[in-house]
Amino acid sequence: MGVKITAVAKQLPKYSRTTKEIIPFVNLWMNGQEDRFQRKVIKLFENAGVDKRYSIMEPEAVFLKTSFEEKNEIYSTEAINLAEKALKKTLDKAHLKAQDIDFIITVSCTGIMIPSLDAYLINRLKMKQDIIRLPVTEMGCAAGVSGMIYAKNFLKANPNKRAVVIAVESPTATFQLDDFSMVNIVSAAIFGDGASCVLLSSYENDTGPEIKSEAMYHFYDAEQMMGFKLRNTGLQMILDKQVPETISNHFPNIVHPFLEKNGLNIEEINHLIFHPGGKKIVQTVEALFGVLGKNIDDTKAVLKQYGNMSSATVLYVLERFMDRDLPKGDKGLMLSFGPGFSAQRLLLEW
Repeated sequence: MGVKITAVAKQLPKYSRTTKEIIPFVNLWMNGQEDRFQRKVIKLFENAGVDKRYSIMEPEAVFLKTSFEEKNEIYSTEAINLAEKALKKTLDKAHLKAQDIDFIITVSCTGIMIPSLDAYLINRLKMKQDIIRLPVTEMGCAAGVSGMIYAKNFLKANPNKRAVVIAVESPTATFQLDDFSMVNIVSAAIFGDGASCVLLSSYENDTGPEIKSEAMYHFYDAEQMMGFKLRNTGLQMILDKQVPETISNHFPNIVHPFLEKNGLNIEEINHLIFHPGGKKIVQTVEALFGVLGKNIDDTKAVLKQYGNMSSATVLYVLERFMDRDLPKGDKGLMLSFGPGFSAQRLLLEW
C-alpha cells in the first residue's frame, strides 16, 4: 500500500511589498546608524535574491515599536485565517470535504498559540471529532517535510485514510526593531510570510506522486546554528553564517546514501524539490548539483517571488511540480533543513 501526495495549495497574506518598496522603511529604521553600515544593509536587501515578499501586517506595523504581545495577537488571528484558506483550497483541488480528513498536522515556529492552530481549524470546519492532531513547533524550516514524514508513517500504518499538513509562518512577526545585528538584518532581507497545505492519502484509487521513502539526517553538535531565542521583545532569530558551508560539507552524506538505500543514484532523479533557505544556501546547493547536470530553478523562483517562508516554503516549490503534467515514473528528491541542525528528505515517484 502506497502513500500519495494528492494536492497542494498555497495561501498568501493580504499585504505585500517589493524589495524596492521596503527600502524606504529600512532607511527609516537605520536612521542614526553609521552611513557606511546603512549602505551595506541596503545593498544586502537589494542582493538577497528576493524581489517581493508577503506579510500578515503592513510594513508600518513591522517597523513600529509594537510589543511581542501585540505582534503575537496578529500572528494568532492571521495564522488561523491563512490556514483555513489553504486547507479549503487543497480540499477543493482534491474534491474532498473537511470531514474526509483523518489526521491533521499543523506546523509553525514564528508565533505561540495554545491551543494550537489545528484545534481552531477542527472547530471552524467541523472536522471529525475523532481526528488525530499533531502540532509541530520547534523544527523551523524543516517542519514542512517533517510533517509529511509523520503523515506518511501514519498513513502507511492505516489504509484508506487521509492526512493534511498545514504550514503557516510569519517571520515578519519576529522582526527585532532594536537589534541591528547582521543576523536580524539578513533575516529581514530574506524572509516573508505565507501558508501552504498538502494532502496525503493511503486510498488506493487516489492519485498523485507516491512517497517511496523518507529519512532524517542529524548534524551533531550544531544546535547553535539555527533557531530562535525567546526575548522580552519576542522571538530573536539565530542564524549562523556557517550554515551554507556546513550544508556543503555534509551534502554527500545527506543525499547519496539515502538514494543508494533506495537503489538509485542522483543521475536517476528528475526533479529537485528543495527548500530555498536563502541566496547563499541556494548558491551552495546549486553549485553542488550543477556539476551533476541538475538544476534548482523552481527553488530559486520561489525565493525570488516570495522569500523564505520557513516551513511553508518547500511546499510552494512542491506545488509548482504538482501543477505540471509530469511523466509517469519520474522521480523527485524533496529536501529541507532546519534547527537541530537537521535535514529532512523524501523520495517521490510520479
